[in-house]
Amino acid sequence: MKFTEEHEWLRVEGDVVVVGITAHAAEQLGDVVFVELPEAGTEVSQDEEVVVIESVKAASDILAPLDGEIVEVNSPIVDEPSKVNDDPEGEAWFFKMKLEDMSAMDELMDEAAYKNFIG
Repeated sequence: MKFTEEHEWLRVEGDVVVVGITAHAAEQLGDVVFVELPEAGTEVSQDEEVVVIESVKAASDILAPLDGEIVEVNSPIVDEPSKVNDDPEGEAWFFKMKLEDMSAMDELMDEAAYKNFIG
């Protein structure tokens, strides 16, 4: 898995990348009560707002980690946003995307670097 400074994780599955938020991010947000996902087929640019997530503490935007196309979204977390707290790095992924350039993953943090980043 790779990680961004915005507390997202990315996992490669074949020719797509699965994206979600880290356990650290879910913990910081508190109880998630609302998730709005993008439409499959949406072209996104790195750092573009793609997901809206609201918790009892705050509302946050989740940014596209890299350039590409959203190819699938995890609809069950819209109906059950609490899944984001229960399994943020597993079942509660947000979307899958096909990257414009897979080598862009090399610029992201590995797990050790991310753990160091969050201190």
